[in-house]
Amino acid sequence: GMQSHLQALLSLYKLFCPEQLTITLSGKMKTYFKNSEGPWKAAITAVRQRNQGGSPLSQAVFLGTSKPQSRKRKWNAQFVIPASSTNTNNLQEVRGKNRVCLYSTNMSFPVEQLQTFPQLLQNIHRLEFPSQMGSVLTNPLLLHYMNCVKDESIYLRLYYWMGQMLQEECTWCVVENRNEEEFKSFLETIYKAECFLQEGFSACEEFLYKTLPLWDGFSCRAEVLRLVSWIPLSSFSDIKPYLYDPLAQLFFTSSIYFKCSVLESLKELLQNWLNCNVIQLDSELSS
Repeated sequence: GMQSHLQALLSLYKLFCPEQLTITLSGKMKTYFKNSEGPWKAAITAVRQRNQGGSPLSQAVFLGTSKPQSRKRKWNAQFVIPASSTNTNNLQEVRGKNRVCLYSTNMSFPVEQLQTFPQLLQNIHRLEFPSQMGSVLTNPLLLHYMNCVKDESIYLRLYYWMGQMLQEECTWCVVENRNEEEFKSFLETIYKAECFLQEGFSACEEFLYKTLPLWDGFSCRAEVLRLVSWIPLSSFSDIKPYLYDPLAQLFFTSSIYFKCSVLESLKELLQNWLNCNVIQLDSELSS
């Protein structure tokens, strides 16, 4: 049967090579070997922090079950395109030969060498995406590639990576996580990529549905409401318990500024839905 530690291992394989797995895993992110006392310890920690005072963030209600891992790397390290390990040897050989062989048809084009739009057009069928999928979010050329070439493996890799990062770094769901500015920057990067692609990420949608009931309406307010505006179109019965109900609870107990911010976000959400619907109708009519 499917045991938890096997699912954890398979989900890790699916993160890097999703096209090679023949079985279906659960689409929702799970915490394996979860400690049953985690929520109680998190609630006690939140009460202690609130009673001791401190920053507004420390007074928020934290309901997470895990502590953030200490990161020796910089936060934006995953946004830098690394040299592809499979192309390193090829690059060394190419530098010693004629550079024209970069455009040969029997060789993948190293994505770290991609600098211009003409290069993208000439090598669009020979690109190999980097191991760090986060670097795609800040590279307009790779985002163009995602728009043109609907490669399911790329979207799957980005889905699993983004879902894991959002789960681990969420400042109001992880105990003792103080990196709010870094998390704001991460959410802003996702939002800019969604605006570029003109569509929301499914991992971001699941993150919002899962964490909005725990959100205090204060942490990363502007970034969260921007991401709300890119939730994909679905039925009202599906969205109401996960989106409207949590926002309504905050709406009726918050300031006028928060109320206006929510209304602005929902207005942009409606505009994005209308634009998406018009594009689908045009493509159906043209076909």
